[in-house]
Amino acid sequence: MLTLLRTRAFDLVFVLFGVSIITFLMIRLIPGDAVQIMLGANTEITPERLDALRRQVGLDRPLVEQYLVWLGKILQGDLGTSLWTGAPVGEEIAARIGVTIELTVLSLAVAILLAVPAGCLMAYVRSSWGDYTVRILTIIGITVPSFWLGALLILAMYRLAPTYPSLGYVPFTEDPVGNLQRMLLPTVALSLPILASLARIVRSAMLDALGQDYVRTARAKGVSEVGVVLVHALRNALIPAVTSVGIMAGYLFGGAIVVEEVFALPGFGRLIVGAIAERNYPLIQAALLVVTGGFVVINFMVDLLYLAIDPRTRPS
Repeated sequence: MLTLLRTRAFDLVFVLFGVSIITFLMIRLIPGDAVQIMLGANTEITPERLDALRRQVGLDRPLVEQYLVWLGKILQGDLGTSLWTGAPVGEEIAARIGVTIELTVLSLAVAILLAVPAGCLMAYVRSSWGDYTVRILTIIGITVPSFWLGALLILAMYRLAPTYPSLGYVPFTEDPVGNLQRMLLPTVALSLPILASLARIVRSAMLDALGQDYVRTARAKGVSEVGVVLVHALRNALIPAVTSVGIMAGYLFGGAIVVEEVFALPGFGRLIVGAIAERNYPLIQAALLVVTGGFVVINFMVDLLYLAIDPRTRPS
């Protein structure tokens, strides 16, 4: 087991190294001259000023040297300095990422808590009107864009409860009730597509599990239907669902960018959008590295959870 963990950890480091290279190169492919944008429209732009600012931010060096300098600072915990505010990039990310993490965790929790029983129900009452109804609802949930659903929820809440706080953000530590009120609609908008997709995965896995020999044996021994479904079938059905949850968590984190714009949440997504518009290289690089690195780490943790759920995947 320790050998397997070391192998997975080495794979994690290797993937993160590759992600850092791709992130660094992608930023350089963004159209426009970042140095010229930094000088602004109200400043007289001369070749001398462009060269001086380019040397100041290190963009005059070869790409390989720029990458090695950036990577060395990252390994020391220095994410760089914002080109616009002059503040450390790590502080700007830390101030915004909590909102996105809260939205992502709430959406994932809602999706899992509703998708697992919905998938089990569809599998248990398969080919019935209840199964068909829930399957139609899941198809609708998958096809509905989060940003469109978010706008629709805001409009509906304005009509039904005009005083309800649909937009903005209040920290949980300052006002727990106000925080949850403002996070309710974004959570629904972001979690619905994941909920629908995960419910269909659980249904398919449950149908396969309910047809296995160990389930028939459990029923022959007199185990109740609740025990058969929740104890014997569900544990095996969760294996593909857990793998999907790890991937969906990464997509939720990325999808929160659009939802934050709709609901005016001061999260990580809005920070990235602003950084791209300003060509703020250090902030964009660090933000993308955090997103992709978080996605890789989540999937690494899912691999470990996969080993805990399914003993067959453990080395002998």
